[in-house]
Amino acid sequence: MPNTNPTLDSPEQLAFVKEKAATAGSAHVFPIGALSKDQKGESLTDAELLKNAGAVSLSDDGLPVQNADLMRDALIRAGLAGLTVLSHCEDADLVKNYAVNEGRVSRALGLPGRPAIAEELMVMRDGMLAEETGSPVHICHVSTARSVKIIRSLKHKGVPITCETCPQYFTLTEEEVLTKGSLARVNPPLRTQRDIEAIIAGLKDGTIDAIATDHAPHSAEEKARPLTEAPSGMVGLETALALSLTALYHTGKMELSDVLRKLTVNPACILRIPKGRLALGADGDVVIFDPDEAWMIDPAEFISKGRNTPFAGYPVKGKVKYTVVGGSIVYQDCQAS
Repeated sequence: MPNTNPTLDSPEQLAFVKEKAATAGSAHVFPIGALSKDQKGESLTDAELLKNAGAVSLSDDGLPVQNADLMRDALIRAGLAGLTVLSHCEDADLVKNYAVNEGRVSRALGLPGRPAIAEELMVMRDGMLAEETGSPVHICHVSTARSVKIIRSLKHKGVPITCETCPQYFTLTEEEVLTKGSLARVNPPLRTQRDIEAIIAGLKDGTIDAIATDHAPHSAEEKARPLTEAPSGMVGLETALALSLTALYHTGKMELSDVLRKLTVNPACILRIPKGRLALGADGDVVIFDPDEAWMIDPAEFISKGRNTPFAGYPVKGKVKYTVVGGSIVYQDCQAS
């Protein structure tokens, strides 16, 4: 995502990130360019230049474009450049910097909340703009039942819209904030059991195309702040597979192949990158895992520096044994033979 310092809004910044990523060797990095300059939502970046510099899509990440005219123009330009716009859908006037879902928990805590309608209004706006322009839009981290309903309806009309959700939105409710505090603060916020059920239904019927991590690491010091002051976000890279398998496959809600498709093939198709498939001549990028191995999520054992997760102590099934990048093993579970 382009929320780096400095922002990924120029060919020079994209080149810098690609150069650094190439030296790491443990993963392929496909940068997403900023939709607007410095992610301020005031003037657009040059979509064609960013694509030529290696951007696979455009987004302002967690700072959604509030100006509808600018968003319409962004979709037109991105479409002409052959790029998909990734949209974080929240109306800034409705969410401000509120920390939790508007509902029972926000009332219990005596806090203003982020209402579901803030997401749903923007989903409808961006979906209608995609319909009007004919340019593809991808809705990030869908969290509400009505968002799923809106996207389903738009898809039935042939609108070029895709979407994703994240494991926290089909496993945790807003109640988690009462026990986990800032570790459960994320944008959009955790919702209700009704929303979880609608999201799972959307995953099953294909309305929701992909499962993303929305990986957002923060330091322990940052997350130790009070709920209203701590940054939003949680890590997801090391838990997404196991949480998805546990909640969707091991419960019988989805077939294993369907869960994996939403984690691999579909995201690659949305971003238009040649990844996510095992085929002759394809890159040797493979994750080897045991879908039935049970384990307990322990942030102390994470490889990543990010440890901020509300899933600590959560029992899951599905353990990564090897990660292969470009034909080379870059990770091996200590218990793998």
